[in-house]
Amino acid sequence: MQTEVKEKPRYALVASVQLPDVSDVEFEASLTELSELAKTLGFQVVQTFVQKRNSFDRTAYLGVGKLEEINMFVNRGIRNDELEDIPQALDSGAVEIDVLLVDHEISPSQARNLELAVGCEVMDRTMVILEIFHRNARSRAARAQVEIARLGYMAPRLREAAKLAGPQGRQRSGMGGRGAGESHTELDRRKVRDRIAELQREIVAMELERKTQRARRLERQGQGLAGVSLVGYTNAGKSTLMRALTGSEVLVANKLFATLDTTVRAIYPESVPRVLVSDTVGFIKNLPHGLVASFKSTLEEALDASLLLHVIDASDPGFERQLEVTDEVLREIGADEVPRIRVFNKIDHVGDEAAQLDWTAELQQRYPGCVVMSARRPEEVSSLRAAIVSFFQQDLVEDELLLPWSAQQLRGEIYSHCQVLEERAEEEGSWFRVRGEAEKLRRLREQLNPGSQGREKEYWEV
Repeated sequence: MQTEVKEKPRYALVASVQLPDVSDVEFEASLTELSELAKTLGFQVVQTFVQKRNSFDRTAYLGVGKLEEINMFVNRGIRNDELEDIPQALDSGAVEIDVLLVDHEISPSQARNLELAVGCEVMDRTMVILEIFHRNARSRAARAQVEIARLGYMAPRLREAAKLAGPQGRQRSGMGGRGAGESHTELDRRKVRDRIAELQREIVAMELERKTQRARRLERQGQGLAGVSLVGYTNAGKSTLMRALTGSEVLVANKLFATLDTTVRAIYPESVPRVLVSDTVGFIKNLPHGLVASFKSTLEEALDASLLLHVIDASDPGFERQLEVTDEVLREIGADEVPRIRVFNKIDHVGDEAAQLDWTAELQQRYPGCVVMSARRPEEVSSLRAAIVSFFQQDLVEDELLLPWSAQQLRGEIYSHCQVLEERAEEEGSWFRVRGEAEKLRRLREQLNPGSQGREKEYWEV
């Protein structure tokens, strides 16, 4: 009998400096976001240390007094009675702090000095996000892009690592102890540059492959398929909504960046035209520049779409910030011209029924044409699905087709490529009243012409 091995809990502290130009609301939202990022990495945040300053301390980010306060907390440890929702299996006594998370990107020297001052490992916001992306990337392209961003982040930090290494980081001589040698640090940096160049070549090759795949998708769209992309802030419920719209088993986790790679599924029940829905990586404020550049290729799914579903967490007090971040990124990749439906999700998280109705009315007044819903309510998902299908059916035309009794093998083609509004049997065959794309109907009429039955494969092979 196998015994389940439970992962040992890890505990983190959060530290942040509030500058004069940062409002209290924005500051608290950023701290909350960092705590969610920590949760994604498996940390439980047990204490937050904040300090108001005119600027960051150039030596160790925080002031001396705050450093001493954190150091005392780290050395004392935390008692079990100070923790919430801890496993009962923990022994009594103090629990060790594993890491201090800093809510800004700090320099290598600041990180080194901060670590020495507080007595535990330090991770800045950028390093936290990079680690999450590294763990969650699945596709070859995503892994390569994450590695480039991580290497770019680590390169300037090699010098600080060399300082800690002592003599090993010093200059190595050339032949016979003379001449131009290179230090371990310079060697490591050269290896980093070479690896980045190698990964960039791989990404160029993969980009050609993606263009081929994209061309095939666009070709399929020309054959009756329509594309929808879910975009929006991470943890806004995009994956839950996609699973509800498509009936697929897409990963759903209450974590930031639970999904990084693009997932594509057909809407269910299937419609005419057939609609493909893709889920893209979520956006976040202060995303490291290296990752914004690296992940534009995953966001470019939005450029292929005919319609964007901009998913927003209706229960988040800072949802306007989410809107700004998403709009900005969509502008950067040139997707701001794609038609868009704003979907305010998680309305079921907003108080009681009366509060939900009031907030729904306010959102609809502020953002005309938006959809306010919960992805966990089937009737509201059905309404959104109807709105999506309606968008793609607005250019369809109605027509009547006669299917002779001698050509009944084409019945499936009619149902596959048209929305059948009515079917009736008469002496010469079956009459269909259908709705579909004008080009599809033209091909069908040619196909049903007695002189063109031999061209079925040519018209309908997909």
